[in-house]
Amino acid sequence: MTNARPRMTNLFEQLGLDSSEQAIAQFIESHQLDADTRIADADFWTESQRQFLIEKIKSDGEWAIIVDQLNESLHEDSVK
Repeated sequence: MTNARPRMTNLFEQLGLDSSEQAIAQFIESHQLDADTRIADADFWTESQRQFLIEKIKSDGEWAIIVDQLNESLHEDSVK
């Protein structure tokens, strides 16, 4: 078992998505959310992805930090 802190690449792997840096950047760019949409409510997640995100947010641990970073990235356009 590894004690490494989760990273964005790990999050994308857990979500079953391409975890290359280029794929992550493209995903973030093409899936921007409006200011009123919570990350777990975005319509592009599958139900299992949505549940994973909700679980990690509620855990308030290291995974929650990574999910929050993704959340901020997905809302970049709404704060410009």
